[in-house]
Amino acid sequence: MRPKTLAEVAQLVLKGDLFDRCLANFLDEFYAEPNVKALAEAPALLAPVRGDPGHVQDAYLAATAEELARVHRFSVPTWVAAETRKLHRPWFASPLAALRAVLLLESPAAFRARNLFVSANALTRA
Repeated sequence: MRPKTLAEVAQLVLKGDLFDRCLANFLDEFYAEPNVKALAEAPALLAPVRGDPGHVQDAYLAATAEELARVHRFSVPTWVAAETRKLHRPWFASPLAALRAVLLLESPAAFRARNLFVSANALTRA
């Protein structure tokens, strides 16, 4: 199943699917037909089941929703502002210390606001 909403991404991950694959499949579906409904429903929280990786993924889903809403001029869903969707410690997409400065500079605002530091093209699909 290819998720058509971020809520479906979380559901699939909770059933054992890989977060990265589910998010990539969601992005493919979203870019094929951008719509606000794909972002509207709050995904289930992953942290209670997946621990620290789940905290990062919860924040990542919120940042994704906010960034896609901004780019496509949709209303930002209210669920993205929840404290459970933010990290208390910075998380970097690469473990290499040499890349941290690049990630700090490139990371879109929706990601930085949640202490997530990713590349500028984190939501790009080729």
